[in-house]
Amino acid sequence: MNPPPFHTAVGFLAMAVAALALLPLGFVVWAAVHAGWQQVLELVVRPRIGELLRNTALLLLTAVPTCTALALALAWLTERTNLPGARWWSWLAAAPLAIPAFVHSYAWVSAIPSIGGLWGATLTSVLAYFPFIYLPVAASLRRLDPALEDVASALGYGPWAVFYKVVLPQLRLPLWGGALLVGLHLLAEYGLFVMVRYDTFTTAIVDQFQTTFNGAGAHMMAGVLVLCCLFLLLLEGSTRGQERYARLGSGSARVRTVHALGWWLLPALLLCAATSALSIGVPLWTLGRWLVAGGLDVWRWAELLPSVGQTLLWSLCGAVLTTVLALPVAWLTVRRPGLWRRWARWLEGCHYVVGALPGIVVALALVTVTVQTLRPLYQTAFTLVLAYAMLFLPRALVNLRAGLAQAPEELEQAARSLGRTPMQALWQITLRLAAPGVASSISMVFLACATELTATLLLSPTGTNTLATQFWALTSEIDYAAAAPYAVLMVLLSLPLTWLLYVESRRSAGV
Repeated sequence: MNPPPFHTAVGFLAMAVAALALLPLGFVVWAAVHAGWQQVLELVVRPRIGELLRNTALLLLTAVPTCTALALALAWLTERTNLPGARWWSWLAAAPLAIPAFVHSYAWVSAIPSIGGLWGATLTSVLAYFPFIYLPVAASLRRLDPALEDVASALGYGPWAVFYKVVLPQLRLPLWGGALLVGLHLLAEYGLFVMVRYDTFTTAIVDQFQTTFNGAGAHMMAGVLVLCCLFLLLLEGSTRGQERYARLGSGSARVRTVHALGWWLLPALLLCAATSALSIGVPLWTLGRWLVAGGLDVWRWAELLPSVGQTLLWSLCGAVLTTVLALPVAWLTVRRPGLWRRWARWLEGCHYVVGALPGIVVALALVTVTVQTLRPLYQTAFTLVLAYAMLFLPRALVNLRAGLAQAPEELEQAARSLGRTPMQALWQITLRLAAPGVASSISMVFLACATELTATLLLSPTGTNTLATQFWALTSEIDYAAAAPYAVLMVLLSLPLTWLLYVESRRSAGV
């Protein structure tokens, strides 16, 4: 039986979007083939690559476990203990997401100029990225069935044994997923590590690109960086296990056990206060200090307003294009019609794999394609917006999929039976019911685009000055006072997303 024409059209659109998303991987393969085996060996098997691999491994081995331990401790304290003001501490633990990572490093470098190296990179990375683990772990702790802990306690296990044998195994998925997200951010980050003078593959690729412009050295380092990303994805997929984490049935209503901290109360409060002071207080204090030092002169509205306008424009264009491109894949993933049932997961997986790649790889791929085959598109607004779509399509896909899942398929079928075409049913019924998911998709991608740095630096048209690029240009000139207003505006733009993530994490747990 042939699939309906509408299903076929949506399927081919989804395949076209997936093919576009796979362009960075294709670029890496093409660069290796074009360079030849001998040149690949010369460029990859050399001391510089070994140094970057060592730096990357040390950073991952220090920052990821530290983020995990800190996030787990804060999540347990705010969700399962009698910590005073737990709701406020929970919000403060999520709030560092409102501050871009390179603003964290700007704050610490301007406060402690000697900070740098591995310990400086680890400190700033942990403070910038631990909320990526805290949010899913805290949400999972709220959803855990208290009956499991009650049974373990009844069998004679103490509080610590219950935590290690019952609670911690149930947190494997959020811990592994959050750690993967932090690891991928560490591989992709540029501005943070440049400021603390710590060499990674991304910083080396940008330096190579600025020196040789699209040279083979940058391509080969991008290939190694892609392999590092794929290694993290495979490691997470092979170690998270296949255990069942959901219970069958609703169970009986139980109140979660609240553990009394006792003499641990003061250390717990000190940990929460110190984390908030270092991750939020230091950046805000540094920004305030530079704003006071610069006075009213740093608020150069003739330069600030165009930067705000261009940031809003390109971010909105990127958010809308990303959401439109994600729609066919999201619809197939949720509806899974006929022939496309087996392909939907593969098409979705393509976006998640490519979405894990650093922005520098996507930017290099688009630079190469536009320079060699589509020269009129080089350094145009279209190329920049397309890069945003390729980078952030997974974020749009997650929200669209959730929104479409809340729109019953039977309503589409009823609309068609009343004479509506499939496109009319999708537009008038499904998308209206999925409007919250669509709005969430646009807002999340918008704010990601507004603070994106690496791809914007390489692809933005001449004369384009976003808040992120202007902030970076001024900090590169050590003009920290003039850069402060741009950082403040980026933080203000990021606050709604942070609040949305916090509210959604609590709503998903029924709080």
